[in-house]
Amino acid sequence: QVQLVESGGGLVQFGGSLRLSCVVTGASVNDHNMHWYRQRPGQSREFVASMTAVGDSYYIDPVKWRFTIVRDNAKNTLHLNMNNLKSEDTALYYCHMPDFSAWGQGTQVTISS
Repeated sequence: QVQLVESGGGLVQFGGSLRLSCVVTGASVNDHNMHWYRQRPGQSREFVASMTAVGDSYYIDPVKWRFTIVRDNAKNTLHLNMNNLKSEDTALYYCHMPDFSAWGQGTQVTISS
């Protein structure tokens, strides 16, 4: 059974940084596409970024050049490095492994102005 556990969220000031982590068990992060999603208050869940099994990454425009996906194969963990955080980044962030339809429980990121 594939399980994803996110961590690293918190309260940070506008312009600050956070690093989210997604620890995966039951599958290897370097063999599968990995996604990050978020759900902002009052909105539906939205795709944020992804990394393919071969290491290609993709980001939605609002986070491009601010967010970076990093894969740690040794720890079977996916990170999302978030810099220059803005109020609109406040959301519950989820890790997703589409090959297994697996989701984590989410980690809350709150940006204070």
